[in-house]
Amino acid sequence: IGFIGAGNMAQCIMLGIHESVHLKDSQFWVSAPTEKHLVKLKLRGYNVTHDNMEVVKNCTLIFLCVKPNTVPMVCSEISPILTGEQLLVSVAAGIRISDLKMHLPDYGKVVRCMPNTAMMAKAGVCALCRGPDVGDEKMDLLRTLLESISLCEEVAENLMDAVGGLSGCGPAYVFLMIEGLADGGVKMGLSRTMALQFAAQTVMGSAKLVLESGIHPAELRDNVCSPKGTTIQGVHALEKRCVRAAFMEAVEAATLRSIELGRKHHPQSPQ
Repeated sequence: IGFIGAGNMAQCIMLGIHESVHLKDSQFWVSAPTEKHLVKLKLRGYNVTHDNMEVVKNCTLIFLCVKPNTVPMVCSEISPILTGEQLLVSVAAGIRISDLKMHLPDYGKVVRCMPNTAMMAKAGVCALCRGPDVGDEKMDLLRTLLESISLCEEVAENLMDAVGGLSGCGPAYVFLMIEGLADGGVKMGLSRTMALQFAAQTVMGSAKLVLESGIHPAELRDNVCSPKGTTIQGVHALEKRCVRAAFMEAVEAATLRSIELGRKHHPQSPQ
């Protein structure tokens, strides 16, 4: 398994897969332009290099984990040695399959992937969109790896930007919520350590309840809002601050930014 790029997202995927599927260290190849991230990956026993071509030569499954503005350059670089047996998985926000294929050989097989950082905790979310020439066998292999560390769904490409705005960026929104809850606990007298633990566990438990019960979040919220109770007072304070609308606007803003990034690499896109 190869990774072109060794930043945070790449490490979340590779370390999550490594711990879940129990592959050998020597089965991982990682390239990056500097030593910043490669040093610790080398200590783990991974094959590291500054040469993207070396990753392609040694791997059949290759994750392209670089910034959107460098995707064309990297794809053009590896194109001469990419074969029809290899699968290139791009995590670049906004870059469509057609944009990727412009810089790859006709037989190049591409999948778009929208992961999130919770994959490192084996609790991520991942959306996949396959190119027209990617068969079920290759997709099944990719899904087997990613489902070991995430909820994994195949979606239409026109939904990938929205997925990125929701679950791709979502951990950052939730971290902000956890931080705010913990700060509130500290303000009311809890220790910082206890407040942070209680806030994080509350978020995790609430999410698990939604997933496992199948009950709508609004109904679950109403179930804990007793007449003249403490919870309804807290909910009222949140509603006065338009918290739900703020989350909706965050998803919208992130989605629109993803679309904007894609247009920069696909000028024929409709405005």
